[in-house]
Amino acid sequence: MTYYLTLALLLFIYMSLWFLLSVIKRRNDIADVAWGLGFILISWAGWHLAESSIKSLLVNLLVSIWGARLAWHIYKRNKSKTEDYRYAKWRKDWGKWFFLRSYLEVYLLQGLFLYLIIQPVLFIHYQTSRSLGILDFIGLFVWIIGFYFESTGDAQLKQFVANPANKGKLMQTGLWRYTRHPNYFGEVTQWWGVFIIALSLPGSIITIVGPLTITILILFVSGIPLLEKKYAGRKDFEEYKKKTSIFLPLPPKKV
Repeated sequence: MTYYLTLALLLFIYMSLWFLLSVIKRRNDIADVAWGLGFILISWAGWHLAESSIKSLLVNLLVSIWGARLAWHIYKRNKSKTEDYRYAKWRKDWGKWFFLRSYLEVYLLQGLFLYLIIQPVLFIHYQTSRSLGILDFIGLFVWIIGFYFESTGDAQLKQFVANPANKGKLMQTGLWRYTRHPNYFGEVTQWWGVFIIALSLPGSIITIVGPLTITILILFVSGIPLLEKKYAGRKDFEEYKKKTSIFLPLPPKKV
């Protein structure tokens, strides 16, 4: 129990420091950078507090690759722009309660979600892990698929947006031809891959809270719904919706 409480306290301190930095920099979207880096911190802290094993090192490597790539991608995307539209809207809507609500609803709430999602990793560290088996390799394969979709989808969108000829147009090529959100599909898939790696350990089924949390967040809360709402009503987007799967990569429909 001390193991989990220590990591929870570390995460609380970590998110609180990022909140203070957001006040200094006057932009709340640095929370998106803190997201990926927070997983790396807690993953390695958990490894340090528990017994090391090849399974522990494997999941730490996967989390580190995912978290570092995501944090760097978001940092590069945001550094020369104004605050992300979502956070800018909250800054306006929350008025005098902005700082308190930012701390509670952006940083601490995000820390709670992070703690839930990373449970398969912490469980692997805490248990006496065996040598790698078939489930580990299946989980690794699933994670690789997810990483491909997230990283490639982000790269394709970045290249598309950087081309002046595409200004005002909607990305509908590459992986975006098969799913309207390849990067979100990839992120969710990676965490299911990590969960599969944990499944070879007794009692690990309880850590399904991790992939379920990120799946619910992406599909129903802060991921896909916000983006779908942003583009709703656009003629090109409505046509895109008719032929392209919202999440799972599928062949385009004929319309």
